[in-house]
Amino acid sequence: MKKLMLALAVASALVAPTMAVAQDKKLKIGATVYGLNAEFMQIWTAALQKHPAVTGGEVEVTIFDGRYDALVQQEQFNTMITQKYDAIIFVPMDVEAGAAAVQSAHDAGIPVVGSNARVNSDLLTAYVGSNDVEAGELEGKAVLDKIGCKGNIVIIEGPIGQSGQIQRLEGNEKALKACPDVKVLEQQTANWSRAEAQTLMENWLTSHPNQINGIFGQNDEMALGAIEAIKAAGGDVKSYGIAGIDGVTDAINAVKAGEMASILQDANAQAQGALDVAIKAVKADYEPKSDIWKQYPTMGWQDGKAKDYLVPWTPITLENADKLLESRK
Repeated sequence: MKKLMLALAVASALVAPTMAVAQDKKLKIGATVYGLNAEFMQIWTAALQKHPAVTGGEVEVTIFDGRYDALVQQEQFNTMITQKYDAIIFVPMDVEAGAAAVQSAHDAGIPVVGSNARVNSDLLTAYVGSNDVEAGELEGKAVLDKIGCKGNIVIIEGPIGQSGQIQRLEGNEKALKACPDVKVLEQQTANWSRAEAQTLMENWLTSHPNQINGIFGQNDEMALGAIEAIKAAGGDVKSYGIAGIDGVTDAINAVKAGEMASILQDANAQAQGALDVAIKAVKADYEPKSDIWKQYPTMGWQDGKAKDYLVPWTPITLENADKLLESRK
């Protein structure tokens, strides 16, 4: 009997450390983002990598560049499923096409947390982002106020089919309803690209000489492209109403110069909030480690079980511009 009890004690001693290691194993979480060419998603990914759970060694994060292609993102999901990632954070290129990727992860038992851009799937564990309809309306109002609710505007859209393009356009149109005398001369995608927006604007300035008064850029990069086109054509940028969305560094400087309006989309809060929620989906006893929950108390952690966490927008002003620029250093 004594020999049996001793054998059991030895076995328990051997098993206990193994169980502790399993309990404390480093989580493997992947993030596939629609593309990394522009500053906003670069800020988002940097914030993810600076999350306390990552820097503290609790989580290993892998970033996948979706290269602005929904099919590439589907393949990245397949890779993460095959390699048995613990959770996935998804910034989708396409609101509809991304649903199949979420379905495949769900079928494999891997939780998916959406961030920044939406996907039409009720299988997401949660979404951590901002209200793009609200942003579209805010930027539209900024332009329309500048031009006195009269004249002609152009709309430079994001990639057709991405939730930001769809919802910001809805907000743009809400703003325009308050100014029925304003005419939309042109409306076309520049795919979040400064270079593409510059080319569009150059063409529009030629097609509509001295007729364009305002520009809705559905992100800052495209608004900045329009500004470059106006300057290249010898125009006075400050005579236009121009707005963008995101609060990238060049846009903050352009706000300071009086050339445009912009609204900060907090990439840090979106990325770090998404990671906290993703970890909670895997570890039931997890408590959030990011400071963003204190920064935005209205979001409410809700034990990591809410379906939507909306990060507030912050209009960029002369008063807060320098502080925002300092945070980028």
